[in-house]
Amino acid sequence: METPLKIRRKNRIISIFIIFWILLFQYETWRANSLSPLFHRQLPKTPFLFPPAGWIMFFQIGRSYGFAEVYARKDNQWKLLKPHEIFKTRFVGYDNFRRNVLSVALDPRYAASFCRYLFWRLPQYEAFTVAWVEYPDLIETPDDVVRQPAYRCEAPTTHDH
Repeated sequence: METPLKIRRKNRIISIFIIFWILLFQYETWRANSLSPLFHRQLPKTPFLFPPAGWIMFFQIGRSYGFAEVYARKDNQWKLLKPHEIFKTRFVGYDNFRRNVLSVALDPRYAASFCRYLFWRLPQYEAFTVAWVEYPDLIETPDDVVRQPAYRCEAPTTHDH
């Protein structure tokens, strides 16, 4: 039978290990793209089994990354819309936008229905442009970004019959 002192000591050791591991994992997650630029030098990589992608270590990660952006025009000024402006969600804390839900809007088969949705959801805007954004090589050139318009949504015209 373990004494309360031994149990407290064991719990303390486990807690210290967990805190150390979380801090080390956070360091390795932020090292390449956040901390190294902040300190203007390449910080050392820990010799543990940490993937370069950090928290998403169980997914296969490619060198390139792409997503959709939606721009809205009002009074001849273009504005980048945040995904939360386009899709409202009742679920507090549920982050479906970083999971690239907007990328479906890039499919030409959904362009007409997505345009109708945009004008219904955001009637204060005159037009929308859906763009494809790509980081061609996140490893070699993480700051290179290519933006290409996929299609434009013009305000529907109404005709009196």
